[in-house]
Amino acid sequence: MKIGIDIDGVILDYERVLKTYGDLYDFIELKKNGIINRNEHYLRNRYNWTEEERMNFVNKYFLKLSKQTPLIPGAKDVINMLKKEGNDLIIISARGGMVEEMKDVAIQKFNEEGISFNKYYWKQDDKLEVAQKEHIDFMIDDSYDVCKKLSTNGIKTIYFRDKEMKKLEQNKYLKEVSNWGEIYRYIKQCDM
Repeated sequence: MKIGIDIDGVILDYERVLKTYGDLYDFIELKKNGIINRNEHYLRNRYNWTEEERMNFVNKYFLKLSKQTPLIPGAKDVINMLKKEGNDLIIISARGGMVEEMKDVAIQKFNEEGISFNKYYWKQDDKLEVAQKEHIDFMIDDSYDVCKKLSTNGIKTIYFRDKEMKKLEQNKYLKEVSNWGEIYRYIKQCDM
């Protein structure tokens, strides 16, 4: 099987780290209460920051936070099991789009953890195109918008949903999970 995997919020706990420091930046540095939508995935829709405030946060924190972000529990073990079972694992990530060096940080972390993938697609804003091109059997992502678009277009999508994020109705193309154990179980049950 070919399994597409996002990085941030799926393998690396970057989204949780980003929200934590976004809230601190908003409250301490900007002296605001700028959260306009706690359930929003993207900074530009989560806070009422100006473009300058958002870019200051990106430039000051994105790379720094990327370097200190831990793996999501179970990610390494399940990825290695899926790889050992002969699945093709393909990274499809927007990472590197805003801060180029963030992809190097991810590769270094994967090397340190002993995790490898068959292919890497960086700076991907439209993951549907890559998923179709690669004939992905499953795509694992934490973005509401990405999961909705992929599943609507007939790609089996695993929505790794943080409890604060918007819900999507599950169907034959969309499965909601909250941990890597659920991901492995779902993939294996579909493979039977």
